[in-house]
Amino acid sequence: MTKAKPGFKIMDHNSSDWTECETTKHQDHVIAHVLGATVLGWLIAGEAAHLLLDIGFLWTIYLDGEMNLLPQGVAISELDADELSIADKTDVAFDAQLLLSEGRDASGLRRFTASPVDCLITAVEFLAANSERRIVVESDEAKIEVVTSLETAEVSVVAECPPG
Repeated sequence: MTKAKPGFKIMDHNSSDWTECETTKHQDHVIAHVLGATVLGWLIAGEAAHLLLDIGFLWTIYLDGEMNLLPQGVAISELDADELSIADKTDVAFDAQLLLSEGRDASGLRRFTASPVDCLITAVEFLAANSERRIVVESDEAKIEVVTSLETAEVSVVAECPPG
């Protein structure tokens, strides 16, 4: 059983308000590539969540649930310049390298949040409720949820593992 890192809440959620959304061919293509990878950490920038995978790719999930998958070096250089300075992008690149070399136990991160759970991706769900979207990244022992609001342009990432 996976335990959350100290300081992170193990969440239980009620999914009755959410309905499954049909994915596009592009989303299906991205999801096919992330299956089998492990989420090392994430960063929220430019109205999107950016999940760093152990395969050296940054999986970007936008407000509307659209997604992109690029090698981390390319993805970091393309991050929104209005929100991140050159110094910020340098920190992001340093954090990405630290996570790739040390895993989710990496310390000294400035921009990324290390994943508090071990999440080897086995499935991805795309759900909607009104103007909110939820991408559920599942593993055998944990989940990482990216929740977005089209109305407020908010993005949040929550890691959870089953109680017990």
